[in-house]
Amino acid sequence: MANKKVPMEHDKKIALVAHDNKKRDLVEWAKFNRDLLAHHKVYATGTTGTILEQALGFDIVKLQSGPLGGDQQIGAKIVDDEIDFLIFFWDPLEPQPHDPDVKALLRMAVVWNIPIACNRASADFMISSPLMDGEYDRLVTDYDAYRTRRIDDGGALESDQATRPFVAPEAVAEPVAADARGPVVALKV
Repeated sequence: MANKKVPMEHDKKIALVAHDNKKRDLVEWAKFNRDLLAHHKVYATGTTGTILEQALGFDIVKLQSGPLGGDQQIGAKIVDDEIDFLIFFWDPLEPQPHDPDVKALLRMAVVWNIPIACNRASADFMISSPLMDGEYDRLVTDYDAYRTRRIDDGGALESDQATRPFVAPEAVAEPVAADARGPVVALKV
């Protein structure tokens, strides 16, 4: 598939996410980098957003908590080109009730080729990059061919089955055995 350029402006749209055991690390990192973050648009999930807003003293766009759909909201914003950069301090040693959402969020970041930092060291390298404070053209796979591909339906749309309404067959209950609780029945169609 071909690539297309997606411009990232000087002021980035950054999502900050942290699992409970990593919130303190993210807040310390954000406070250290407050002046660098202040001119960007910052999004955060749940309580992380409230904590960051109090610690940093500037507005944060707060979404739902991760387990309540916040990770999926951020993933959707990545797809809609409303987030260009993800800093996600996740806890690799603690199982999360929303692990599938976390995996989906990280997958969207890779599919749409946005920078991802999953720990303090990678976040330090990314925030201090000269690319952070300039315009940048991100190369993203052009999915138009995928979206418009022809799907072989196996002739299902051409068959008589596709136009006839479904009629459920009559079901009859017949006793097949009995135990102390009463008769056991089987449904015959």
